[in-house]
Amino acid sequence: MSASTNHAPLYNVSATSIPSLLHDKYSSWLYTFFLVLLSLLALEQAVYRYKKRHLPGDTWTIPVIGRFADSMHPTLEGYKKQWDSGALSAISVFNIFIVMASTNEYARKILNSPSYAEPCLVHSAKQVLRPDNWVFLTGKSHIDYRKGLNLLFTRKALGIYIAIQDTIARKHFRMWLDEAAKDPVTPKPIMMTARAMNMDTSLRVFCGPHISETAARDINEKYWFITQSLELVNFPLALPGTKIYKAIQARKVAMHWLELAAHKSKIAMANGSEPECMLDEWVQLLSDPSYKGKREFSDLEMAMVLFSFLFASQDAMSSGLIYGFQHLADHPDVLAKVREEQERVRQGDYEKPMTLEMLEQMPYLQAVVKESMRVKPPVTMVPYRATKAFPITNSYTVPANSMVIPSFYNSLHDPAVYPEPDAFKPERWLDPEGLATQNPKNYLVFGSGPHRCIGLEYASMNIAMVLATASVMFDWEHDITSQSNQVEIIATLFPKDGCRLKLTPRVRN
Repeated sequence: MSASTNHAPLYNVSATSIPSLLHDKYSSWLYTFFLVLLSLLALEQAVYRYKKRHLPGDTWTIPVIGRFADSMHPTLEGYKKQWDSGALSAISVFNIFIVMASTNEYARKILNSPSYAEPCLVHSAKQVLRPDNWVFLTGKSHIDYRKGLNLLFTRKALGIYIAIQDTIARKHFRMWLDEAAKDPVTPKPIMMTARAMNMDTSLRVFCGPHISETAARDINEKYWFITQSLELVNFPLALPGTKIYKAIQARKVAMHWLELAAHKSKIAMANGSEPECMLDEWVQLLSDPSYKGKREFSDLEMAMVLFSFLFASQDAMSSGLIYGFQHLADHPDVLAKVREEQERVRQGDYEKPMTLEMLEQMPYLQAVVKESMRVKPPVTMVPYRATKAFPITNSYTVPANSMVIPSFYNSLHDPAVYPEPDAFKPERWLDPEGLATQNPKNYLVFGSGPHRCIGLEYASMNIAMVLATASVMFDWEHDITSQSNQVEIIATLFPKDGCRLKLTPRVRN
């Protein structure tokens, strides 16, 4: 072959064909992308339907987000509709498969099955509380840790706490009356003022003189961010500006002050001071030769425990207290009986601080508190996570790593146990042979099982003491609005209008 022979190019690509090739390549990638996307969406639906099986619930889940829109603005009516759909029902939110349990039987089974399920609170809880907080312990380590903390709620300890609670309540009630006197005609919502009182009470009970007014105010002002982060489903990443990010920053502030308080308490007890708060009781307890639990707690560990108590009590006690005021205002006959009991026990000495012995002589008041929290339970449910496949019935097994949520509300409104379940009737607790007292398993206000609320006596005592003191210090009139009986769910239940009350000093004959 001669050297002049022309060779044809291997690829003959003209300038005009390049856009066509690029278009074909783009179309191919686009086709592949949509094919993969549709396959993933189909897989999502198949997995959801496989996990759901025969349970009531949406036949198909909204792609990716599921019921996220509903979880952003939860309503009690929406929860009731879900609970009414079946003893067990299913939903999905952001591919989190959730089984809702509505009956007392299944609620108690979840709460009392630590080998299958553990409390996971809400998705943001570990980020807010810190993953190394004791509340996330399980099994024997949780039991052992809890045994030591139980000693912070003995009768001796509660006797110290109630004196502090009484002092703080009276201080805040005087502030409430002073504020009401500026405009005695206009009712004002008590939601935030009651929350502030509860925060002040908790911090003084926990830390006593070891926390400054500045620190208490700082924690109180920022704690609302923590409350707002406790939605059942929240944006999962703690990016600046999100609710979880703000809650974490608020926790850091609280932890700083609580660590400092723990350090000061240790110094005070080492110097021979008498216990004045929970921290002091704890430090003194650890030095007791007969104490058999863990003896060494760093300032950080103590601060995390106190923060978990604050986390557990603030919103729940505020809800219980606010509805206590609302129920008494809406039932003047019940309030009159509370005052009659106060007169009998206090014998006209209304300045005398409340004691445990006095409180024990007030069965009607205790019935009022118990009934108020039954009608409007602060916590309607607590999310759990199935740590492994959980055979909750003979025909259904909750898949491992699913969320399983027991409802407390239905147990507390079971007409077979509480006739006229929505009616506020404290008397139902005074009959030892009555349905309410004969069915204690239905009273799930504080949960059940190994993770039952550790401070239930403390919380009930505080609400009772506050309502008792309020009943003798002032009168309150409820300004009933269109939203008074509507429920707003902000971690716990609150009246949607914030419970608008008109306060006046009580004039006794």
